[in-house]
Amino acid sequence: MLAVLSPGQGAQKPGFLTPWLDLPGAGARLRWWSALAGLDLVRLGTEGDADEIRDTARTQPLLVAAALLAAEHLPMYDVTATAGHSVGELAAVALAGVVAPETAVTLAGVRGREMAAACALEPTGMSAVMGGDRDEVLAAVEAHELHPANLNGAGQIVVAGALDRLAKFAADRPAGTKVITLQVAGAFHTPYMAPAERALTAVAAGIVPADPSRILLSNADGAAVDHGREMLQRLIRQVTAPVRWDLCVRGLAGLGVTAVIELPPAGTLAGLIKRELKGSGAVPEIVTLNTPDDLAAARDLIARHGGPARPAPATRFRVVVAGGAGTFAPRGELAEGTVVAAGQVIGHVVTRKGAVEVTARGSGVLTEWLAQHDDPVAPGQPLARIGGQLS
Repeated sequence: MLAVLSPGQGAQKPGFLTPWLDLPGAGARLRWWSALAGLDLVRLGTEGDADEIRDTARTQPLLVAAALLAAEHLPMYDVTATAGHSVGELAAVALAGVVAPETAVTLAGVRGREMAAACALEPTGMSAVMGGDRDEVLAAVEAHELHPANLNGAGQIVVAGALDRLAKFAADRPAGTKVITLQVAGAFHTPYMAPAERALTAVAAGIVPADPSRILLSNADGAAVDHGREMLQRLIRQVTAPVRWDLCVRGLAGLGVTAVIELPPAGTLAGLIKRELKGSGAVPEIVTLNTPDDLAAARDLIARHGGPARPAPATRFRVVVAGGAGTFAPRGELAEGTVVAAGQVIGHVVTRKGAVEVTARGSGVLTEWLAQHDDPVAPGQPLARIGGQLS
């Protein structure tokens, strides 16, 4: 089984797109995506210096465009699974058929601009913590009122938060750790990014996603997601939630993935996978696709390990219905994509005799609201759909 992976912010290198411009149609493709992103991706990927392409607003659409451009030159129909790290997940959902490449690039442009704007609101940052005991590191992160933004596995946790708290954490770091200050604009994947999440929610409301055509692993928990709307909600929440790349790597191993292609700019994810799975006997064969010269090796890997794309595990859906006639009032904090527990109140039907609770009869993901606030509903009318993996 073969998986294709898309890297996230920090993987970019000056000039990394230059060799790809030699491929037929590559320049035209990037110019079209540039119009959608509101940036000159060709210039940034070929002439932009390290500081310029480190800018969040520029980096994110550049990385998504690079991954999608390279993937267009692979026989993706023989790829079984896909995943991406942070903004790379936008490329992964496009490769899984959930959204079009144009949509992914456009969302990356919005995401990058809005996260950059959120970073300007408060002085925040990120630091990589290498080594140490995982539980001790996480306890120290909490004690310093910081956030675990990326749990990358292989003894690497990226923490984020206010700059003064990061400085105190580094001065009083847990035993056996090394703390490296990252050159980023702010505290990604934390509540500091709430304004960006709201902006992305507004834009994504106009997207009609498709269900994945191949196995698609989520940064939230490393699980395969087989409903397009749920994946879109997870993408939005990812802006303020931790990236669990450690769970994605375990997910790949659990699926029995035997080979991996990392899309450009490649190398970061390959290194994490090798270190995380070292000694487990489950380290896949890896090709890091950085230039068109690597395409032959990538195609050979697909020929030896690939096969027809398989859908993610089947999902069982439960439909929650109204118990009486009235108007529907969903719980405002429950967005599509939220995990709900059996018996949890998800809303009320306001009847002439008062409000009647609407509860989830089983645990799962609130996949879709089927009625909106103040909608008139009849007895037995579907109100929401809750999904859960079949065992």
